Amino acid sequence: MEFFEKIENNPYEDLKWNIPERKQGTLSIIGGNGGSFRTEVKVAEFMAGNFPVEEVRLVLPDSLKGKLPEMPNFQFVPATDSGSFAESQALIDAFEVGDYNLVIGDLSRNTVTGRAVASAVKNSEKMTLLTRDSVDLLADNIPDRWLMNENIVIMASIAQLQKLFRAVYYPKMLLMSSSLVQVAEILHKFTLSYPVGLVTLHNGQVLVAHNGIVKAVDLEKTGCSAMGFWSGEMAAKIVGMNLYNPSKFIEASVGALFA
Repeated sequence: MEFFEKIENNPYEDLKWNIPERKQGTLSIIGGNGGSFRTEVKVAEFMAGNFPVEEVRLVLPDSLKGKLPEMPNFQFVPATDSGSFAESQALIDAFEVGDYNLVIGDLSRNTVTGRAVASAVKNSEKMTLLTRDSVDLLADNIPDRWLMNENIVIMASIAQLQKLFRAVYYPKMLLMSSSLVQVAEILHKFTLSYPVGLVTLHNGQVLVAHNGIVKAVDLEKTGCSAMGFWSGEMAAKIVGMNLYNPSKFIEASVGALFA
């Protein structure tokens, strides 16, 4: 299959030369709720320590005010009574400030927050990676609309992709029992129908798909465990490489996977 390739060694090592020596670019990390913010802070620290990002912004619900110190790179936007993001122009605007958005999750499962984030994502002109529980939440909120935004990248489990595919009545079904080749073929066809980028994990392989092209990298080569796939660190690496290699999603994402 011409569209699918298993990669054993990093063929995109040269992309690291595009990472500037001086700090450059702005990243917005979006997520959290009134009772959870550790992942957001941890991923922000990882990005600041591993990439020369000029500014790493944390966009958090204002239910966390008082629980976190006042910092110049913290932006608090309106929250629901339950402590997660409410619908607001401030949230929509927050998606347009940085060069890249990482929606890291911990959003809590409520319909108001789902609508709020889906509304912000739908028309955003900035590259945005959705991962962890943000994928579940947005799968419940008219995904056929925001899936047409070519700036969206989805890092999700096979189970989360199953849910997303059902929500848009996609005719092909992903199964846990499917072979790697079968999954690759479905991702190939899905990314020809929708302009988003996809990153998922199946049978010990991390798959990256975009515009009908699918690449697979053995999880062991990434230095992450299956659990580590969801810690936010791998998502941060993918965002970091794409931040400095725009318009090269497949190459930058695959390159980011190699430890």
